Amino acid sequence: MHGMGWFSYIHFDDAQDKPQVSWALIRRVLGYAKPYRWKIAGVLALILVSQGLSLLSPLLFGQIIDKALYKGDGGLLDRLALVIVIIPILNGVIGVVQRYFNSSIGEGVIYQLRTALYSHLQNMSLHFFTNTKTGELMSRLNNDVVGAQSAINSTLIGIFTNIISVVSTLVVMLLLEWRLTLLGLIVVPLFVLPARRIGRALRNIVREQMDLNASMNAMMNETLNVSGALLVKLFGRTQTESVRFEDRARKVADSGVRRSVIGSGLFAALGLISAVGMALTYWVGGHFAIDGVFSAGLIVTFAMYLGQIYGPLQSLANSPVDFATSMVSFERVFELLDMPLEIAEKPDAVKLEHVRGEVVFDNVSFSYSEHEHNKLKEVDRGGMSSVRAVFSEGRPVRPNGKPSKEADAPLAESQARTITLHNISFMIKPGQLAALVGPSGAGKTTITYLMPRLYDPYEGHIKIDGHDLRDLTLASLAENIGMVTQETYLFHDTIRTNLLYAKSDATQAEIEAAARAANIHDFIMGLPDNYDTIVGERGYRLSGGEKQRIAIARVILKDPRILVLDEATSHLDSQSEALIQTALETVMKDRTSLVIAHRLSTILAADLILVLDRGQIVEQGTHAELLAKNGLYATLYETQFKRDRFNAGVGMVAEMEDEARR
Repeated sequence: MHGMGWFSYIHFDDAQDKPQVSWALIRRVLGYAKPYRWKIAGVLALILVSQGLSLLSPLLFGQIIDKALYKGDGGLLDRLALVIVIIPILNGVIGVVQRYFNSSIGEGVIYQLRTALYSHLQNMSLHFFTNTKTGELMSRLNNDVVGAQSAINSTLIGIFTNIISVVSTLVVMLLLEWRLTLLGLIVVPLFVLPARRIGRALRNIVREQMDLNASMNAMMNETLNVSGALLVKLFGRTQTESVRFEDRARKVADSGVRRSVIGSGLFAALGLISAVGMALTYWVGGHFAIDGVFSAGLIVTFAMYLGQIYGPLQSLANSPVDFATSMVSFERVFELLDMPLEIAEKPDAVKLEHVRGEVVFDNVSFSYSEHEHNKLKEVDRGGMSSVRAVFSEGRPVRPNGKPSKEADAPLAESQARTITLHNISFMIKPGQLAALVGPSGAGKTTITYLMPRLYDPYEGHIKIDGHDLRDLTLASLAENIGMVTQETYLFHDTIRTNLLYAKSDATQAEIEAAARAANIHDFIMGLPDNYDTIVGERGYRLSGGEKQRIAIARVILKDPRILVLDEATSHLDSQSEALIQTALETVMKDRTSLVIAHRLSTILAADLILVLDRGQIVEQGTHAELLAKNGLYATLYETQFKRDRFNAGVGMVAEMEDEARR
C-alpha cells in the first residue's frame, strides 16, 4: 500500500478538478459493502496485526545492535534473528488471507453492480439504446464497476491501512525519543512541492495517453469489424489505414515514454527527500550517539521507522482526492441504475391469454422528443469515453473547411417534423392483414414499434383484445407478438442457437418444421455443419435473403398470435424475394398481421390498407376503395407499386387486382 502513494498525484490535484462527494453517496456505497461487513472486519483486524508485526522489526534490529552485539550475547542474537525471519513469514500468511478477503469483497461488489446494471439495462426502452453510445454502456459495466471495486477493497482499505501505519508508527517513535521524531518529520512538507509539480505534469501526460489510446482503439473498432474491413478493401484503403494506424500507435508509444521518464523523475525526487530525512536522522542522531545521549541501535530503529512512515504520509496527503476520485465510479454506476424505466410494468399487470388478435389504435400520438430527457450525462474520463470522430478526430467539416453545426444541415424531406405520429386511429380485426404504406419517414416503422410496446405513446391508447398495452405484463405481450424487422440481427453463434432464441425448449423436429415453413431448411442442410453452422458476426456469412428467412423461421418457431413485419425485399434477388414472400404468406396465415408493405402482392392481399403521410393516417380502406379516392394511395400505386406488375407477372397481378376490386 505504501508504494502506491508515489503516484497519487496523477489524480486531480487542481481545485477545479476535485470531484465532490456527498454523504448520501457514501451511505449508498456502504450499503453495497454491508453484506461483507464481517469480512471487512476481518480485513481490518488483519491490518492491525500486520502493522503490529511491522513495528516489531525495527525494534528487533535496535536490540540486536544495543544488546546482542554490544554485549556479545550470541544466544540473544540467535533468538532475535529467528524472530526477524518469522515476522515476514507471518506477514506473508496474513497478506494471503487479507488478499482473499479483499478479493471476496471486491468481486462480490462487482457481481452485485454488474448484475443490477445489466438487469436494469434489459428493462430500458428502445429509445434509451438509440440515444446512448454502446461504448459508454460498456465503459460503465466494465471500467466504472471495476473502479467501484477498487474504491472498496483498495482505496478505502489503503486509507485505513495508511492511517493505522502513520498513527502507530508515530506513537512508537514518540515513546522512544520525541526529539528524533521531530527531526525525521522536518522534511515531510518537502514532499508536497515536487509531488505537485511533477505530479501535475504526469497527470496531464496520463490523460493525453488515455486520449491517444481511445483514438487508436476507436480506429481498430471501426476498421477491424466485418463491415469496416469490407469498406476498406472495396475502396482500396488498406495501405492508407495502415499508415494512419502506425501514426496513432507511434503517438501512444511516445506518450508512454514521456510518462515513464517523468514518473521516474517523481520517484527520484521523492527518494531524494526520503534520503535527506534519513541522513538527518543518522547525522544528528549519530552525533548524539557519539556523545552518549542515544544508543546506536536507537538511531537504526528510527531510520527504519522513517522508511515506514514516509510512504503512508505521502498517500494520506492526497487521500481526500483519491477517495473522491474513486467515488466517481460509484456515482456513474448509480446514475445508470437510477434512470427511470420508460416502459414500466404495472404492479397489477394482467397476463395476456387466449389471444384473439384484435388490435386497436385509439387517437395515438407519439414524439421521440418526449423521451429526450432520459439520457446519460456525457462523462469525461480523460480518453476512456468514445471518440467524437474516429478519422477526422473532430467536428464535421464543411467543404470550405469550416466546422459545421447540426442545425446547419438541410432537412432531407418534408416528412421531417416534431410530432412523429398524430391522432392515429384504426382497428385490425382478428386474423386480418393490415398493410402500412406511405412515403419514407411518414411514421410506418414507429407504428410497428408501438405494437410490441418498444415505446409508449404520450397520448391515446393501443389495445389488444380490449386490453390497454400498459395494463399487460411485458412477458405475455412479447410472447404473443412476433416481429421481423428489415435489418435482421443474428447472434455470432450457430443457426440452431439463433432459432432456439424464440423457443429455448424446441425439439429438432419443431426447428426443422419452422425452417421448412420459412423455405430455409434445404439451404441449411446443404451447409457443412447443417444447423450447427456458425453464422458469423451479425450473420455476415449469410446473404440478406438467407438471414431474413432464418428470422422468419425464428418467428414461426415462436408461434405468436400477432405478427408485425417489415416486408423489405427490394434489396434481394428475385429468387430470394419469391422464397421470402412464400414464407411470409405461410407465417401470416390465420394470424393478425401488421405489415409495412413494399410489394404490390401484399397490398392486394391486405384486408385493410393504412396510408400514412407526415405522421397521420390520411386514407384507409381496401385497394379498390383507395384507388377510387384518387388520393395519395393512388399516387403511390402509380409511382411505386405498379412496377411490380412487370416483376411478378402482369397476368397474375391483374387477377389479384380483379379479385381485390370484387
